Amino acid sequence: MSSATTSAPLLQVQDLRVHFATEDGVVKAVDGISYDLERGQVLGIVGESGSGKSVSSLTIMGLSRAQNARISGSAIFDGRDMLTLDAEQLRSVRGNEIAMIFQDPLSSLHPFYRVGAQLVEAIQAHRDVPKGEATDRALELLALVGIPDPKSRLAAYPHEFSGGMRQRAMIAMALANEPQLLIADEPTTALDVTVQAQILELIGRLKDQLGMAVIIITHDLGIVAETADNIAVMYGGRIVERGSTQRIFAAPEHPYTWGLLGSIPRLDSPPGTDLVPIAGRPPSLINLPDGCAFHPRCPYVLPRHRKVTPELVAVADGSGHAVACLLAHETRVRVWRELRSGALPEDAREVVVTEAQDG
Repeated sequence: MSSATTSAPLLQVQDLRVHFATEDGVVKAVDGISYDLERGQVLGIVGESGSGKSVSSLTIMGLSRAQNARISGSAIFDGRDMLTLDAEQLRSVRGNEIAMIFQDPLSSLHPFYRVGAQLVEAIQAHRDVPKGEATDRALELLALVGIPDPKSRLAAYPHEFSGGMRQRAMIAMALANEPQLLIADEPTTALDVTVQAQILELIGRLKDQLGMAVIIITHDLGIVAETADNIAVMYGGRIVERGSTQRIFAAPEHPYTWGLLGSIPRLDSPPGTDLVPIAGRPPSLINLPDGCAFHPRCPYVLPRHRKVTPELVAVADGSGHAVACLLAHETRVRVWRELRSGALPEDAREVVVTEAQDG
């Protein structure tokens, strides 16, 4: 039995850092992130490619350990620090208590083996049960994730499944041993929007049905809008904004989050509002800019933003909302309100921010 109390979060990540030494320099893939995940809740980790989203979760699973990796901090899962477990202890946790589904189910499923055989193997790897019982369980799992005619599908090969069905099969495999935590890394990539909605609805339904906690990793805030309870926005290996999903969508305070929201359609946007992509490219994790990592792309940058690195600071309203931005809280609230109303012209943004910040 776990020594963790039932009131403690299922997962507590504290100051997690994952740096890789390379010939070109040190890759600061994850550079000091912290968050809690309660039992039965969904956390969406959002950011562009290269922001550190996947590495942070792979590290929790013990899958980023390498000779050139320097890992520090802690990741307390159900009372155990995942960063200190040895290989055998990690194997007992992976697939049993924590499971992960990846963005490319075709490469995750072995092409030479039938789907049913792979499910049976996943079950027997952690449970001492006969093959017949494991096969019955595999049949239940395929039915649970909504695959039609599951009995015949047990004998099918991965290439005989559609993309959506392969992702459902991967979810079934991840759920084989009823994990406490499911990590879904870009679970809807390369799926059409209808299938995306079905997969997200499935994950939400299974979370409620099985009482799991879930981490959804994605580059699209729209993906987690209806699924996640809380959102952590990552940029340059760090969390730049964290809060409830309702708060992040209603009152975001980081310019990067504004950019992510500005690139997805919203029903509450004024008529004729254009989708605006974020200018520039994500920074190199080997050579991050001084000061705020987002400042080369930020329309609201001030001189000191190029020198001072902002810390993740809680907004003083007790909501749990935290932001890593050097702009004053009042300024961030004002600019977001202006952005949503469409009243702030592009060429006036820096003037408004400068006046509010300095004068």
